Amino acid sequence: MDGLLRASDRLRRVVEMVGRLACWLILPMILVTVWDVVSRKSPALREWGLAVTGGIAHSTILQELEWHLHTTLFALCLGYAYVKNAHVRVDLILERLAPRARAWIELLGCLLFMLPYTALVIWFAVDFTWTSWANAEASVSLIGIPHRWVIKAVLLFGLVLAFLAGFAVLLRLLAHLFGRRERVDLWVVPPAPDQGSPSR
Repeated sequence: MDGLLRASDRLRRVVEMVGRLACWLILPMILVTVWDVVSRKSPALREWGLAVTGGIAHSTILQELEWHLHTTLFALCLGYAYVKNAHVRVDLILERLAPRARAWIELLGCLLFMLPYTALVIWFAVDFTWTSWANAEASVSLIGIPHRWVIKAVLLFGLVLAFLAGFAVLLRLLAHLFGRRERVDLWVVPPAPDQGSPSR
């Protein structure tokens, strides 16, 4: 069981490292969005921005860049949110169950839903990304962002991270349910309300 915990911790560290780095993308996303909104209201500022950036700061490019940054932020933080137990849950029933029962439900959720679903989406996303690269897919706008396969590859990478996060949780749940439970910090299953805050 110690091997399961070590593997789980390694996978979690990778997912968390990428998630923490990806969180910084919120800053350029905010800056690009603010510049796009403000420059639309000020023709002089828009013309200055176009002149300084050599036409890159065009509103169409800025809008697509906003979408790309938002997609990247979302995709790379999916797994991070899962290992941090930050995804939205409906705990009306779960909060009344014992930790072991909640661990079993989480295990079944991983085995029946999380891992199969992400694996299936990854399977289709590989072809989705490959086709985009092979066809040199670009923006439908003449002045949009080229190389559409890049953002599709980021989405694929985010799905792989989400799968790794689910696998890390699965390993930890197996160690908890079939090993020495007192040695397992079960960070993905929140404790009951009377047991204090969840371990992160």
